[in-house]
Amino acid sequence: MSAHGKIIGVDVGGTFTDLFYFDEAARRFQTAKVPSNRGDEAVGFLDGLKTLGTIADFSSIVHGTTVGTNALLERKGARTGLITTRGFRDVLEMRRRDRPKTWGLWGEFIPIIDRDLRFEVDERVLADGSVRTPVDLAAVQNAARQLIAKGAQAVAIFFINAYANDKNETRAVEAVRAIWPNDDVVASSEILPEIREFERVSTTALNAYLQPVVGSYLGKLQDALDSEGFKGTFHIVQSNGGVMSTKTARRLPVRTALSGPAAGVIAAAAIAKTAGFPNVITGDLGGTSFDVSLIADGRSVLAAQTTIDFGLVIRTPMIEISTIGAGGGSIAHVDKGGLLQVGPESAGSRPGPVCYGQGNDRPTLTDANVVLGRINADRPIGGKLARLDVDAAKAAIAKHVAEPLGIDTMAAAEAIVRVANARMAGAIRLVSIERGHDPANFTLMPFGGGGALHAGALVQEVGLQSALVPRFPGITSALGCVIADLRHDQVRTVNLMLDALDAAALDRLMVSEGLAAKRIVADAGVAVERIDIVYELDMHYMGQTHTIAVPLPVTLKDGTTGISAAIIRTAFETAYRASFSRLLPGIAMRIVTLRTAAIGRRPSFDLAALAPPPGATLEAAARGTRAIWFGTGWRDASIWSRLDLPVGAVVAGPAVLEQADATTIVDPGLSARVDALGNVILERTP
Repeated sequence: MSAHGKIIGVDVGGTFTDLFYFDEAARRFQTAKVPSNRGDEAVGFLDGLKTLGTIADFSSIVHGTTVGTNALLERKGARTGLITTRGFRDVLEMRRRDRPKTWGLWGEFIPIIDRDLRFEVDERVLADGSVRTPVDLAAVQNAARQLIAKGAQAVAIFFINAYANDKNETRAVEAVRAIWPNDDVVASSEILPEIREFERVSTTALNAYLQPVVGSYLGKLQDALDSEGFKGTFHIVQSNGGVMSTKTARRLPVRTALSGPAAGVIAAAAIAKTAGFPNVITGDLGGTSFDVSLIADGRSVLAAQTTIDFGLVIRTPMIEISTIGAGGGSIAHVDKGGLLQVGPESAGSRPGPVCYGQGNDRPTLTDANVVLGRINADRPIGGKLARLDVDAAKAAIAKHVAEPLGIDTMAAAEAIVRVANARMAGAIRLVSIERGHDPANFTLMPFGGGGALHAGALVQEVGLQSALVPRFPGITSALGCVIADLRHDQVRTVNLMLDALDAAALDRLMVSEGLAAKRIVADAGVAVERIDIVYELDMHYMGQTHTIAVPLPVTLKDGTTGISAAIIRTAFETAYRASFSRLLPGIAMRIVTLRTAAIGRRPSFDLAALAPPPGATLEAAARGTRAIWFGTGWRDASIWSRLDLPVGAVVAGPAVLEQADATTIVDPGLSARVDALGNVILERTP
């Protein structure tokens, strides 16, 4: 974020593209929401930018993208080949011998690289890093030529134990790049130099699978920005909540797998902290999915690895986000067993819900909310349509839900909302109760275009403390793009016994890794206040398979980290006791992996800029009443212009708070209070 710049955050979702613009010099912000264009997301990206001003005048654009996510979920990545050590051709397919359903006796997994595109060559590096068999470069080039002949667009090179010594793999990469027709050649030692062969080959293969897709998309965006005279910086949000350059994103596209949802969590954490809510559960309800994440004591949870879909394992730091197919566009249907289901299939932005009038005739969650009067048909969000077709939505619900279930249309619409709420409540319980957290100690933060529609019901169903609805729920992920720090993570397997630790050697490695990560952040071309180096170890007791994350209370300063065996021992015991409430005295400890993160701290964004304007009054915000269906009948609900409500205003339910990017429902039994930053707090009425 440069001094006195014009910064734009852009979040491209499955249904809408959201934008948040901030002029630092004028302290002025603006929001926009335009339809996404599935298949050519660059169209919505550029359309949105143009609604906010002249592209050439912008100083910084930060983008949260779902292109990589969609390519993985829909299996629409590039045709990819694999060159591996002889005997390891099927590691990608064997996985960890898990099943899609824990208690099922059958399951199917189709790897992203077909078996006829996986080639073996002679080479062998031992676990201690010694080279037993030099790589057969002639065989490597022969395999590459066969892959080219078979139409492969990208190739992943994975040699067993390359994490311990990458010499064979590096020579193979050079040989392939000499004849490969593009730059999409990926080596496991470049992507994940870490022990455990399946996770390494999976991450490397997925990176290669995404490289042509994400690279083409980012290249198209950059060309379009250049043609508009854009001279500023263009960056991408990573799955870990940090920001990286487009150069890094093209090299490591696998790190964008949860780009858009991660930006929302970053914004939610900042908003919640400023509002005085350290413990929140975020609920991002968009057009296609409901993304949930937990923030405890003001910190989001980073997972070392994530499974995007069954068998698609990515081992790189990501904000822990659980996703279910329950968005506004999720299609409601009665299954063969006569049960009502909502999702995971979605109508997306095209054709969209039935009420959009674009050809879909199957009812969605949005259609149910329109029929129930919760969404104002005359003021649809996003500016896509002048009016929503309520009658068409009713007809679709009657045909596909009411008639098969033998109930009336309004009861069917209410049932759709209840089923969707139950699925969302299950996702919230998954990240809270099932991980040892009491929901009563947490506040729900709903965002996305539809989150605030369901927040009140979820507070009551799950037993949450309250709900904190941000000032612009539908633009929260775009805001996260603006306030996210720059970040680069590196990993290195070390396999060291703590009792025989050479602290000086480990310190040299930590310094080297820290400086390398710092250079990548510094080269991103964005002004930061400082760059922090953060270290973490994966450790366990000897004999254990799994490791725990051990944050180290050291940083890089004056050319050293000051690490010692005593510091590591104390940190490990603290982390282990926190996880398992006990230690294992007398058992040796092993350091498996060193993790290093360089974080470029951007100037903090003052959320007070979003506060309601002075002079706002309840009278100016009032918009009369409207009949809303709650439970089994219609009730008169007060209607309010959300952004015109003054600080301190309290609105009792049933009520509807409307704004251009989202709608907030205040259910009966709840009240809405506006805090000093313009957030709306939904609480149970005393």
